[in-house]
Amino acid sequence: MNASQDIGHAQRQKTAADAKAALLAKFKPRATSTDPLFADRAALRAAELKAVREARSVAKAAVRQAAADSAQAIVDAETALAAEALSAKRGERKERKALSNAEAKAKRDARYAARKARA
Repeated sequence: MNASQDIGHAQRQKTAADAKAALLAKFKPRATSTDPLFADRAALRAAELKAVREARSVAKAAVRQAAADSAQAIVDAETALAAEALSAKRGERKERKALSNAEAKAKRDARYAARKARA
């Protein structure tokens, strides 16, 4: 027990210096190992980024095409509706002409019949 209390000044200084050296050793830079696939990983990342961009570009083009197709379908539907309305209008006009022609013919026939009846 007395031996543990027999520590001299030199011993304490040596212990403190060892502790300080161990503390400083933590902060020293360690030898690094370089990644052998570093350049390959950069190329792989670039290829993956290119593939993602291409996929996004294709998706955007598909969305744009779908929007253009729907706009064209709307225009086609409006054109067909306008053509159908024009056709209906022309049909009504033909009916009116046919009816007025029939009325005119009936008037003529009535006048002819009236003339025949007088004569």
